[in-house]
Amino acid sequence: MKITTIGIDLAKNVFQLHGVDAQGKTVLRKQLKRDQMASFFVNLPPCLIGMEACGSAHHWARKLQALGHTVKLMAPQFVKPYVKANKNDAADAQAICEAVTRPSMRFVPVKHVEQQAVLALHRVRQALVKARTAQGNQIRGLLSEFGLIIPLGMAHIHQRVPALLDQAGDELPGAFVQLVQRMLDHLKDLDRQVGELESQIQAWHRSNALSRKLEKIPGIGPITASALIASIGEAKNFSNGRQLAAWLGLVPRQHSTGGRSTLLGISKRGDCYLRTLLIHGARAVIRHGQRKVNATGWLANLLARRHKNVATVALANKNARTVWALLAHEREFRANYANA
Repeated sequence: MKITTIGIDLAKNVFQLHGVDAQGKTVLRKQLKRDQMASFFVNLPPCLIGMEACGSAHHWARKLQALGHTVKLMAPQFVKPYVKANKNDAADAQAICEAVTRPSMRFVPVKHVEQQAVLALHRVRQALVKARTAQGNQIRGLLSEFGLIIPLGMAHIHQRVPALLDQAGDELPGAFVQLVQRMLDHLKDLDRQVGELESQIQAWHRSNALSRKLEKIPGIGPITASALIASIGEAKNFSNGRQLAAWLGLVPRQHSTGGRSTLLGISKRGDCYLRTLLIHGARAVIRHGQRKVNATGWLANLLARRHKNVATVALANKNARTVWALLAHEREFRANYANA
């Protein structure tokens, strides 16, 4: 009655386990509390463990791997079809145990502590940028109610709001002026925090050779390069560059049936943050290229016959495939590279 495969349904405090033997017969159904996990698995012979890629999954994967077990993480949407009847913790653990043994299952690479730390910087920076934009829009909207209009752009808020408040003089209530000043101080504090996090990200970028390698690609800067390195990890987990582009949601979504192929817009699967960075970088490259009078090359020809947004996504897709080629084949970026 040796356990060969275990499915774990993760939670905050109580973990549900479902184990089977080599013949697929259920030999373990057990609930464990958080402080019981290490003592249980340290006395268990090495086996295959499956978990959903959710909160704390990478932490437990590293812990269990250190105990000699083989751990595989799966996206929750790929596990859901294996849940039988009603959903509960025991049924989820059983579904995970079954899904992890499927030969066609796609697995999520386990992230290292350093990767998670860098991604944490990116996530907090993203939240602060969103809060900064919201604060700026709130200031702009409140001032417009009093007939004070500010041009678009975050820089105009810092530059023009104090002057507008002085010009308005006694027309504005003192309480409102104090409120706007409070929001301006909050906006400056958000700016400072975003700048500090960007400095930390750039410091990590300068210390990482792979991240510096990706920075040479047009449309990819330190922020995008560091996020890609921390998210992708081992590029050889993907068979080719097209798989990486599909993982990022930069390929057409299909709705094909009866031999008739129908391609729609991009699938938008995967990490929205990475996809946004790549598309914004591609948009910057296109904006810079349109300033040239006699531009030539693949991008210029594409812009001549397709819409700018289509060309933007196509360039982001190309950059994603270039990233895979540089990482998987350990090459340096060359602008004039041609595949033999």
